[in-house]
Amino acid sequence: MSDLHHLGVAGLADAMAAGQTSSVEATRHFLARARAHADLGAFLAIDEDAALAQAAAADARRAAGEQGALLGVPLAHKDIFVTRGLPTTAGSKMLDGYRSPFDATVVARLAQAGAVTLGKLNCDEFAMGGSNENSAFGVARNPWDPTRVPGGSSGGSAVAVAAGLAAAVTGTDTGGSIRQPASFCGITGIKPTYGRCSRYGMVAFASSLDQAGPMARSAADCAVLLSAMAGPDIDRDSTSLDLPAEDYTRPLGQPRAGATAAQPLKGLRIGLPKEFFGDGCAPDVLAAVRAALAEYEKLGATLVDVSLPRTELSIPVYYIIAPAEASSNLSRFDGVKFGHRAAKYDDLVDMYQKTRAQGFGPEVQRRIMIGTYVLSHGYYDAYYIKAQQIRRLIAQDFQQAFAQCDVIAGPVAPSVAWTLGEKGDDPVANYLADIYTLSTSLAGLPGMSVPAGFGVGGLPVGLQLVGNYLKEAELLQAAHAFQQATDWHTRIPQGF
Repeated sequence: MSDLHHLGVAGLADAMAAGQTSSVEATRHFLARARAHADLGAFLAIDEDAALAQAAAADARRAAGEQGALLGVPLAHKDIFVTRGLPTTAGSKMLDGYRSPFDATVVARLAQAGAVTLGKLNCDEFAMGGSNENSAFGVARNPWDPTRVPGGSSGGSAVAVAAGLAAAVTGTDTGGSIRQPASFCGITGIKPTYGRCSRYGMVAFASSLDQAGPMARSAADCAVLLSAMAGPDIDRDSTSLDLPAEDYTRPLGQPRAGATAAQPLKGLRIGLPKEFFGDGCAPDVLAAVRAALAEYEKLGATLVDVSLPRTELSIPVYYIIAPAEASSNLSRFDGVKFGHRAAKYDDLVDMYQKTRAQGFGPEVQRRIMIGTYVLSHGYYDAYYIKAQQIRRLIAQDFQQAFAQCDVIAGPVAPSVAWTLGEKGDDPVANYLADIYTLSTSLAGLPGMSVPAGFGVGGLPVGLQLVGNYLKEAELLQAAHAFQQATDWHTRIPQGF
């Protein structure tokens, strides 16, 4: 089969179950595509022999009668998850060549479900960035227009799905790093409620914000992955929610209570924050989002005006809290225990300084400096504590909005993907691109990006859906209903 990369997770699993293809055949197909499109910069590491061995094992399990939605399906992981047998760099020279002795929980759970690991995917260094231009190993390129960024920090992950280099992938979202690249590359991605997926084995950026999630072509495929990834891991991750795993595929295609087949979302109240629809959002993005919302009305949903008054404050709050936590987390990379160490130094302090100067890129150094400053004596109360207090108020704003609606919707980003290098000299402009995603992360809420059309230059636009705590199933159901009525998620870049 020559179109295996168009089938998605569910399609591949069905084809394998029907004997139309095998995991080995599918894995060879995706590996060949990864080689053919290496210029996109999606992969940082591939182990073909290991991937084919996993595929053969999956075929043997299927031949023995075992079934599974992920059994034999080729996936790839953002290079922020540690993997036994493959290097883990977090996109940084600091970890160049590092190999973990264990797998991250998310990686292990997907492997247990029978998924095949193709390799590791490019990302902004230590997940810090919104364009994938901060990777120490080169940029990833948007397959819709290779002169454009794919978004970040999960840029390599989004590129791999959009270009058909993997059936689905893992990503992480600290302030929008699943949703924004999903929007820029025209795929589906979901950030679960904070604590839904274990952070064990995920290289830390900001511990109170980092969350793993799946990225794929459709909400249905994301539901399959999230069902395997999520679940308690309290023995290894103290922030893991002690809640049983769910089957997120169960509500897909099912009408809501009291709804009909023609209007499966009847009774769903979609809140539209006025702060998301102002002058700061590009007209082409707003047009695509409003057209998508009109489709939701046809499906029976009701649109409700709500307000998230502290949306603008999410940027300064995030860029105090996240760098502060990064300053603490990245202090372990000092050249003593593992990772890069300067070749020449005079004493211990000189080794620390040279190692960190050589190992960390400009954006990581910038955030460490900001974080160290706001945590320092005399500024901790004035900045860090105040930011945490406003973070609580931002979370309260969402709860007040959810008293009036079930789901909140709006744009993912204020514009379509920008050109490579366009914002390289202005980091603040890069930060502002996260205006619509940061507040969701600060509140710990689930959010997702759903392909909703195209803007200027034929570039994808994503619709953001935000749910209340633990409402991933409701988000996926709403996204799936939209995708059953539209075909935006099936569009692929020309030549792929």
